[in-house]
Order: sequence, then structure tokens, then C-alpha cells
Amino acid sequence: MSRMMFLNTTASDIPATRTFFAELGFEFNETFSDENTLCLIINNQTFAMLMTPARFQDFITGGITDTSKEREVLIAVSAESREEVDAIADKALEIGGSAWQDAQDHGFMYGRSFRDLDGHVWEVTWMDQSAIAG
Repeated sequence: MSRMMFLNTTASDIPATRTFFAELGFEFNETFSDENTLCLIINNQTFAMLMTPARFQDFITGGITDTSKEREVLIAVSAESREEVDAIADKALEIGGSAWQDAQDHGFMYGRSFRDLDGHVWEVTWMDQSAIAG
């Protein structure tokens, strides 16, 4: 069975968030997007639902994490190459994202991370599948 995945988190400014992720090359599912929610397509089975804090609060009990102080999740997406990792991370920093941790280079695996406009951490990782195939 193939399962879909929906990551749900906050975005304080939906138009700015749309621009940020569009400039990183992501597309959106407009059926599930409005002034309070942005449905970011990761792939045909995986989506990030980015909601205003008020809309996100409708789905949870308790408070919303202060991303300037704590992490609630690490969001990791794959890249086709080391060069694509760098291109995405560099672009994110250029358009308003902020640096998070140093690059991780393990030879067969390379990744960089950034914080989006709301402080959520996104990791972009490339893996040489031939080096880890069993």
C-alpha cells in the first residue's frame, strides 16, 4: 500500500511563504490553498500544509512552538545531486531564509539546511544510492 503524507505547520504570511517556496522551485495544490493555507507539493504523495497560526490552532490542542527557540520538526527533502543541494540552500538564503547548521558531508551523503520565513528547519539532502545499496 502506498500512503500519502501531509506535514502540517504554520506560516505567518501565506503570500510571502508562497513566493519563498515558488522561488525554490516548489509547486502548490490550489484546491487545498486559500488565504489561510498553502498546500506545498513535495511529490505526488507528500504535501506540506502551511497554515496561518490561527488556522493551525483549529487542528491542535495546546500551544504552537516558538521556532525562534525550539524545533518542532526537521523537514527533509531529497535533491538529485550535491549541486542541487547547494543551489536550493543558497537560493533559500538569498530570498530570506536563514542559515541553520553547517553542511554535512559524509561522502556518499551530503546535505545542507536552512530555516524558512517562519523558522522551520528544512534539510536538503543528496545520497549516492549506489554507495549504500546492499
